[in-house]
Amino acid sequence: MKEDNLHSDLRLLKGEYFVKAGRQNFMIGQVIKGVLRGYTPNDEGEEVVTHFFKEGDLVSGNYIPNIPATMSVQALEDCQLSVANYKDVMSCFNQDSYLTRVILGHFQKLNEQNHARVMALIDGNALTKYKWFLKEYPGLINRIPHYHIANFLGITPTQLSRTKKSFSQQM
Repeated sequence: MKEDNLHSDLRLLKGEYFVKAGRQNFMIGQVIKGVLRGYTPNDEGEEVVTHFFKEGDLVSGNYIPNIPATMSVQALEDCQLSVANYKDVMSCFNQDSYLTRVILGHFQKLNEQNHARVMALIDGNALTKYKWFLKEYPGLINRIPHYHIANFLGITPTQLSRTKKSFSQQM
């Protein structure tokens, strides 16, 4: 199977889901246009934002095929994605060196972002977390509702607002 035959276009309107947590996840995609968030409920049933996916990012409800999605992925803007059946992509994975490099590159980027986020959440105050977000997700500060960003950073929306004000005064 050639890589060109693996994918198709998918359009999501703002608020629609790429996948919902707990449902079987058959697709993997690349964001062509738009922003999505990945989230999972905590023990109290509140949504915890764990990921933002922007143009060029690989997106899935999990990165292990044939198991239920571990997170919900929802469009924060109208989105266009290039999607493929996860099983088909993985069957071509070791046979196509270009596809292998692309997927491994995306997995490495995701791993680095997750590690950096964990370190920022553990070690950082609100300003450190905010600066990290601006560095890791350039251009997204005005595309994502601030309550999602605050949730992602582990701070309150009020803390985010104060931090943004403090940061802008430093500039």
